[in-house]
Amino acid sequence: QVQLVESGGGLVQAGGSLRLSCAASGSISSINSMAWYRQAPGNERELVATITSGSSTNYLDSVKGRFTISRDNAKNTMYLQMNSLSPVDTAVYYCNAEVRLRYTLQVRNYWGQGTQVTVSS
Repeated sequence: QVQLVESGGGLVQAGGSLRLSCAASGSISSINSMAWYRQAPGNERELVATITSGSSTNYLDSVKGRFTISRDNAKNTMYLQMNSLSPVDTAVYYCNAEVRLRYTLQVRNYWGQGTQVTVSS
């Protein structure tokens, strides 16, 4: 019914930048909150940043001042601008969205497939 597709991951040197995108498509009436999570090998998945439909944001302490979450409601797309990257940011990054479905108006939670971010020292 709804698909989330991330893009923009890759390999970057420490101090570099990447911009992740998450495009939602399918039977969407509206999207409430959206979020980026990440999971490094051997670690649990952690919440990196959230953004509400009104664009209020929250961040994991370790990324504050370096990462910026944003969204384009007209395009059902969310972004994560990541600056001053360090090796500890290496992980698979997942997008998450709370979606109100078209026709049924049910609210469901969806995940993307993940995109790898690797930061070399």
